[in-house]
Amino acid sequence: MSFDADPRPPVTSLLSDAVNQLTRLVRGEVALAKAEVGQNIRAAAMGIALLVAAVVLSLVALNVLAVALIGVLANAVGDGWAALIVGVVILAVAAFLAMRGIAALKPENLAPSRTVRNVQADAKTIKETVSNDNHQH
Repeated sequence: MSFDADPRPPVTSLLSDAVNQLTRLVRGEVALAKAEVGQNIRAAAMGIALLVAAVVLSLVALNVLAVALIGVLANAVGDGWAALIVGVVILAVAAFLAMRGIAALKPENLAPSRTVRNVQADAKTIKETVSNDNHQH
């Protein structure tokens, strides 16, 4: 009885096919990720545009409301005083918001202070453990 050549493909051919399939899979995943990121960026850009439009409309509304408030107060205290009162109140609110914003942006408020304390405590514990192990031996 004679044996013909093994009908199975050689191992190198199988490895080559596996590498090619893996390469195609990785390229496909990268292409999918790029497409998804692009879509997410477009959605984020639309969200930002909508927020900007909302801010602009809010500023217009605040101007209208300020004028209306001036009109209401003008009957009681006069035009000039009404405008001054509304302007000072708006300026005080803006100053308060600015101070809060500046305080929130201070570097010490942005630093991960709890994490730093935890890492320092971990380092101290490790140092003490190592020190105690060395003294016991």
